[in-house]
Amino acid sequence: MRIYTQLADLPVLPTVATIGNFDGVHLGHQGVIAEVISRASFLGARSLAITFDPHPARVLTPERPHHLITSLAGKLEYLAATGIDAALVLPFTDALRHMPARDFATRVLVKAVHAVEIHEGENFRFGHHAEAAVTGPDSLESLGRELGFNVIVYAPRSLRGNSISSSRIRRIIASGNVSLARVLLGRPFAIDSTPASGRGFGTRHAVPTINLAPYVEILPAHGVYVTTLEVGHGTPHAETFQAVTNIGNRPTFGPDSFAVESHLLNFHPLEGAQALTRQTPLRLTFLRRLRHERRFSSPKSLLAQITQDVSRAQRYFALAHALEASKPQSQAPKPRLTPA
Repeated sequence: MRIYTQLADLPVLPTVATIGNFDGVHLGHQGVIAEVISRASFLGARSLAITFDPHPARVLTPERPHHLITSLAGKLEYLAATGIDAALVLPFTDALRHMPARDFATRVLVKAVHAVEIHEGENFRFGHHAEAAVTGPDSLESLGRELGFNVIVYAPRSLRGNSISSSRIRRIIASGNVSLARVLLGRPFAIDSTPASGRGFGTRHAVPTINLAPYVEILPAHGVYVTTLEVGHGTPHAETFQAVTNIGNRPTFGPDSFAVESHLLNFHPLEGAQALTRQTPLRLTFLRRLRHERRFSSPKSLLAQITQDVSRAQRYFALAHALEASKPQSQAPKPRLTPA
């Protein structure tokens, strides 16, 4: 996937495009992008995802916290996995936020992107103060008819009765329901970070642990989770370990001290290019919630609980392995998305 950050760098080629923040690149996004790719192939055009950095909400309402499902790097990685030809990352500047809808359609979609077709959800709005909708008077559809591109509109999607949207998935993750988030994302929820030094309790008690450096995007609710931790994510020497991860304030050891701490189940020493440093990229993937965080009467009681957590996680991984081994070789059908 080619990545562009300036309109002037775009090639003069017809494009089928979709515009959005694509936070999480969830199943709803993936469904629209699949149609974009299909239509681009049919029309002999390039498929393109147009997104923004920073997220517009962080510019429009900076006083409010906006924790995202994916960082920009993660979003581009997941967009690339869809098979789309290119992504255009537009800096969400003052000039862009104040650009009237007609100017955006003319200067960006027609003159720079050379769009022949735009695919959008029916709730999409654009232009200064979100002045223009997708349908209706002075809309993207009406601008398209005037300026020479078609607009394909999508109703909100749902899966098994669950509506799919980035905002809803953020709430689900924040509640700790990583299993439902996995369903709506079409993959397990994961975060990317680097190591941070911990209190050393895990090392002293022969439970190998890695703490994550402070993370600014969304995290699941405080508690204990079955996870995997990929050490060296994105490098040739990456290795993935099964893990149990605690998110919270570690109240058993005195004053609260927030941490994301992973206990590695099948750890072995890392050497050479795999050796762990403060710069080693990590990907922590959440598979299932085990329990709430709680205070224990002593380190011994905590260690006993960790042993139980590890046992439950090992059963989870054993069952997952058995289920994977029992699957037929043919690919399972994709989940069916329906209008919400």
